[in-house]
Amino acid sequence: MTEVVAALIWEDSRFMICRRPPHKARGLLWEFVGGKTEPGETKAEALVRECREELGCTVLPGEVFMDVVHEYPDLTVHLTIFNARIAEGVPRLIEHVDIRWITPQEIPEYDFCPADEEILKRIIKERAR
Repeated sequence: MTEVVAALIWEDSRFMICRRPPHKARGLLWEFVGGKTEPGETKAEALVRECREELGCTVLPGEVFMDVVHEYPDLTVHLTIFNARIAEGVPRLIEHVDIRWITPQEIPEYDFCPADEEILKRIIKERAR
């Protein structure tokens, strides 16, 4: 099982999603920013590192929003998504091909990585009004 972390970053009523590059697994699907934890790292430390690497900004992880285990054909991930906020810097395209801020109502307009489906359902349930 691969340990993965991601950030649910809100700005008012919108949250950040990022589009994967076409050459990667699940290319051009949308996801939450994040990535794999490295040996000796806490999940929060991994999230801060991944956001610096992928967005060029510093995030401040908050509480865990939820955990998901998802089996892809090529790997099984244990995804921990944190509520987070941008502490320093402005997100920019480093690893991804697009960044968007969307409302919960706009979720159906985007094709997300399958591991994110349960997270998106919870966001809609809790925030879509």
